Amino acid sequence: MAQYPQRVFSGVQPTGNLHLGNYLGAITRFVSLQETHECIYCVVDLHAITVPQNPADLARNIREVTAAFIACGVDPERHIVFNQSQVAEHAELAWVFNCVARMGWLNRMTQFKEKAGRDRENASVGLYAYPTLMAADILVYRATHVPVGDDQKQHLELARDIAQKFNNDFSASIAERGHGDEFFPLPEPLIQGPATRVMSLRDGSKKMSKSDPSDYSRINLMDSAETIAQKVRKAKTDPDALPSEVDGLSGRSEADNLVGIYAALSGGGKPDVLREYGGRNFSEFKNALVELAVQKLGPIGAEMRRLNSDPSYIDQVLRNGSSRARVIAAENMTAVRDILGFVR
Repeated sequence: MAQYPQRVFSGVQPTGNLHLGNYLGAITRFVSLQETHECIYCVVDLHAITVPQNPADLARNIREVTAAFIACGVDPERHIVFNQSQVAEHAELAWVFNCVARMGWLNRMTQFKEKAGRDRENASVGLYAYPTLMAADILVYRATHVPVGDDQKQHLELARDIAQKFNNDFSASIAERGHGDEFFPLPEPLIQGPATRVMSLRDGSKKMSKSDPSDYSRINLMDSAETIAQKVRKAKTDPDALPSEVDGLSGRSEADNLVGIYAALSGGGKPDVLREYGGRNFSEFKNALVELAVQKLGPIGAEMRRLNSDPSYIDQVLRNGSSRARVIAAENMTAVRDILGFVR
């Protein structure tokens, strides 16, 4: 088996209004992985245009996600932070993978069905082929690990299937060119810790989302301390006191969500939270959660606002990251072209 550097790749769509779910579900993990892996973090703007975008909003959102990475602790000097569209090899490898992936594989992708809804005939081809671009994002760097939430596991499985089929289909050519018995690794998922799936503050059965019409359903990373306090205090709960054991959260989705948020922000687990607050009423617990959330998120919001006020700095970070990413991607794409038999 080929040996690969332990390299992490992950991307975040530039959708604007990054919220607590993005922070706890992805960005905190990005920060911790810097200590153990070589990390490549991408603002996936090519994915964003699978649905209609206002160009001015898209540019602003690309910069906002980059600012969030940096404000939360991602170091663009030690690791690579860039936007996808500046590295053309993503799109080139995606086309190769369009020719490797099978229609039946893409037809099973549940996220396309959810996003396209009933009007699938009107959905863009890009939205349908999104998973092959996601596979290219990962494999153009021959990344070995990808932090994933529940909604991305199927896409990572597809990336592994595409890598395996490419390795099998071109095994002789791969060996002839000195790459051993396979060229692409089969990337492994890095499963997140507690509160990876942060739910709406208004409905514990729905994931926290920027598309929710109620701003009180989410805590945005740039919310003021006063706004955070209002949203937490208005968060939906039930009339019972907090339980002392995790089993007591069963069937209490809103309570479970708030306890999970507290656990993730404090760096502990749900049992730790319930040992301290079990038996207490929600008003007391919410006050503690407000204090913790403001303490953790306040500096991030302030730093994001500072960074957003200097777009030239953000753009320079992206340019530097893109040039570093392009070195890795170009080397791997050159090898792919040789394996395929393209003349250069």
